[in-house]
Amino acid sequence: MTVSLQSFPAGGMAVVLGASGGIGAALHAALIASGQFQPVLGLSRRVDGLDLADEASIARAAATVGAVGAPIRLVLLATGLLHDGPMQPEKTWRQLDGAQLTRSFAVNAIGPALVLKHFLPLLPRQGKTVFAALSAKVGSIGDNQLGGWYGYRAAKAALNQLVHTAAIELRRSRPEAICVTLHPGTVATALSAPFSGPGHAAWPAEAAAERLLAVLEGAQAGDNGKMLDHTGLPLPW
Repeated sequence: MTVSLQSFPAGGMAVVLGASGGIGAALHAALIASGQFQPVLGLSRRVDGLDLADEASIARAAATVGAVGAPIRLVLLATGLLHDGPMQPEKTWRQLDGAQLTRSFAVNAIGPALVLKHFLPLLPRQGKTVFAALSAKVGSIGDNQLGGWYGYRAAKAALNQLVHTAAIELRRSRPEAICVTLHPGTVATALSAPFSGPGHAAWPAEAAAERLLAVLEGAQAGDNGKMLDHTGLPLPW
């Protein structure tokens, strides 16, 4: 299924940061298939050296994108870190570790903040343009009923605040721009694989990408600064 993205002005560029990951690759492919953007650029650490822990690499990526010359109508930040080898979500405060918390914040909040710094100035001042970062429902403080996952929850909550704050500033110079975070649901990727099961089914990455792009297709300037789930509904902070 090809997602219609006709609410975006034709002839603009789309950029996916984290395009080698499960959701990122699916978003990149779906954007190409839509035919609405020209070109569609996919950047990743694996292929392009984009490292969210290295601001210089983010600045280089922004310069590369800016040099293309086409107006940037969509920037998707499809990155995140939940677990990696010995690094696992905390089930109790007894498992809190300073180095693990620092790494989670570096990838899930600080790196995205630096992406905002370097990419938002590239957005056109007129017409619909969207910056969207993948967040997670567990980053909602108001929705937290289960506890646990301290570092990931806190880092994603920080990401939501950073994007919300940037959205307020962005509105002053680009009133038609939309800056949001997105909750994709549970997706069948390496990030969520250890945590899905019969009672917590995961979406295929391709289906998740289509749902997220449909949300962005329907997004309007009034959605600027929100956290939206994969159905388009706002989530509580």
